[in-house]
Amino acid sequence: MTAPSGRTALVAGATGLVGRALVEQLAAASVYTRLGALVRRLPGDLPAGVTPTVADFEHLDRVGERLAVDHVYCALGTTIRQAGSQPAFRRVDHDYVVSLAKGAREHGASHFLLVSSVGADPRSRVFYSRVKGEVEAALQALGYPSLTIVRPSLLLGNRAEFRLAEVLAKPLGPLMPRRYRPVHARAVAATLIRAAREGRPGVQVIESRDITD
Repeated sequence: MTAPSGRTALVAGATGLVGRALVEQLAAASVYTRLGALVRRLPGDLPAGVTPTVADFEHLDRVGERLAVDHVYCALGTTIRQAGSQPAFRRVDHDYVVSLAKGAREHGASHFLLVSSVGADPRSRVFYSRVKGEVEAALQALGYPSLTIVRPSLLLGNRAEFRLAEVLAKPLGPLMPRRYRPVHARAVAATLIRAAREGRPGVQVIESRDITD
């Protein structure tokens, strides 16, 4: 897996489930000449060759030139339970994402790749799905030459915290409609990397059923 010579990239949310898979796969394949990770606190287990930048997502302008990359992978996200309220959830999953995309575009980024969610729809009655749809719409308005949106269903992988839904969904996965079957984080990461390598112009939306290793 290679990318054109001289390409650089940044992974936001590198300590999360998909973010960890992204930096591991990108570092192992030497896809970019420079690979950065935008994190809220300094992790101790980033792969060799990945340069971390500790950022306050309320003030992304302070990281300045660290946003000057070709490709941005955005795996930022939380849950309403973790965030503590709907407004706090929206701040992370919408405001931080849009702020990152704006800053990177102003610094010349050409491809933004987002981990969204199955069912994302700005007109949804479900708050979570509505926020995901609204952030997708906001990103499309920023004028990126390439925008990739991946909409995974329930994510599988080694999480730090216990999630009952994931435990229950594993044995039921084969019985679910393909659109809603759980997908592994490593497959989401691989799908994003393939999209970056292909570099299709315009907006590309990849539904959960089309996510593969």
